[in-house]
Amino acid sequence: MQSNSGRWFWGIFISLLILAVIFTGISFLFMAKLVTEKGRYYETSGSGSGKIAVVDLNFTIFTSEPIVRQFKKFGEDKSIKAIILHVNSPGGGVAASQEMYEAIKKVRDSGKPVITSVASLGASGAYYAACGGNIIVANQGSLVGSIGVIMNLMNFREMAEKLGISETIIKSGELKDAGNPLKELSENDRKYFQDIVDNSYSQFLKVVSDNRKIEIEKLKEYANGRVFTGLQAKEIGLIDSIGTFEDALRIAGNMAGIEGEPSIIREKERRNLIERILDTFSDNNLKSIKDDFKNEFLDQPILQYRFVY
Repeated sequence: MQSNSGRWFWGIFISLLILAVIFTGISFLFMAKLVTEKGRYYETSGSGSGKIAVVDLNFTIFTSEPIVRQFKKFGEDKSIKAIILHVNSPGGGVAASQEMYEAIKKVRDSGKPVITSVASLGASGAYYAACGGNIIVANQGSLVGSIGVIMNLMNFREMAEKLGISETIIKSGELKDAGNPLKELSENDRKYFQDIVDNSYSQFLKVVSDNRKIEIEKLKEYANGRVFTGLQAKEIGLIDSIGTFEDALRIAGNMAGIEGEPSIIREKERRNLIERILDTFSDNNLKSIKDDFKNEFLDQPILQYRFVY
């Protein structure tokens, strides 16, 4: 027969357990609510009469959505006199880079000045997108270029065999399973993917040649995937001017006919407490690790305008 102290112990223990479960459930619902309660707002700095919008391309490109959305909004806003594309990106997906380029070029062709300011890195797909603007400005030590295409194909065949994993494939054509990581890449597979890469490379060359006014054959001397410092890029015509973000801002103001100091408008995203805590990690190395894992393992094969470092 249990003693009174034993019954008290188990009573308290069960009560605390129930309270812990209830607290955890409420906390989970609260955090879920916090995570979903976010939105965008527009931060304005400066008191000038003319407005210049700044759009930040500061991520590895897997989607064009944030850039296309902002260029559409700011392009249609008559109070915005110019747009600065502030770039710090190694590039990324081919199609997403092309979509950004088209959105930027559309604003440029409408008559609204678009100036690109390259921070540390404006490479590959990010450089492709930048070609849609009027002028590209970079710091002396910025890394610019990396004109080229890459496709990473992983192969796990030997590891799968050691683990006793096999695969049966039923397909409608020889190339339907090209790039399958559980089989060796055949010569036909290799030629197939090389043709895709070469075609995408030709598209990249044409965009740079048309917008930078460099002959294709001359451009090919530099378009081997390498990056250049801002000084080197200026010398070969990949950028227009050496300068800082402030210099790009001044150029944008002059092109837009703004007298005096402009007002700067920038899209911001409301971040709740939980997201800010998570961002303290992702802002360091976790975001890079996540992007690399996504690229290397989950999205294979993916065609990329990307500077790999």
